Amino acid sequence: MIALSSPTPDDAADEAAKGTIRQSNEALILAAAEQVFAGAGFSGATMAAIAEACGLPKANLHYYFGSKQVLYRAVLARTLTDWLVPAHGITPEADPRTAIEAYLRAKMALSALRPHASRVFANELLHGAPVLGELLATELRDMVREKAAVIDGWIAAGRMAPVDSTHLFFTLWAATQTYADFDVQVSAVLGRPGLAPAEHARATEHVVQLVLRGCGLL
Repeated sequence: MIALSSPTPDDAADEAAKGTIRQSNEALILAAAEQVFAGAGFSGATMAAIAEACGLPKANLHYYFGSKQVLYRAVLARTLTDWLVPAHGITPEADPRTAIEAYLRAKMALSALRPHASRVFANELLHGAPVLGELLATELRDMVREKAAVIDGWIAAGRMAPVDSTHLFFTLWAATQTYADFDVQVSAVLGRPGLAPAEHARATEHVVQLVLRGCGLL
């Protein structure tokens, strides 16, 4: 029988380094893909353009994601996941004002930090969600049902004003994502070339105050 040698500390270090490099490259590719898909749409985007945007060889993109379709799906899935995470704070034992305010601020921050991701997501929906349809009807719907039930419990306990808990989420998404999806419109009306951090902070405070008042939490 041939004895198998145990992994050495150097082997473990090499594997860890490879994992770190992979994560770094995947994040770089996804960020570039968000930008290219947002500007050109799925049909107009190319792997070559994404490779140029992230500064990696096109072969690396195919190594990590296989095809443009796989990369596009990864961009959408990451965006949806990142949008769902802030909702984890909406739990029965949480303070309604704190939980809803934290969710709003997180979504506004994502609109500022990752506007391209929001635009790719919006464009997917405008085209009938051919890729995201199943995720919307399962993962997203399940999350909304779960969190809407929490909000209904808060309302029943007199902890916030009566609202339609399901449609509240549509309102929250519209109020926060508009600053990414329609920033050109917002900037034009404000007479600015773009939304500076101070202007985005002003918008965040407006959205937070408006929603909290509507929910009877101010």
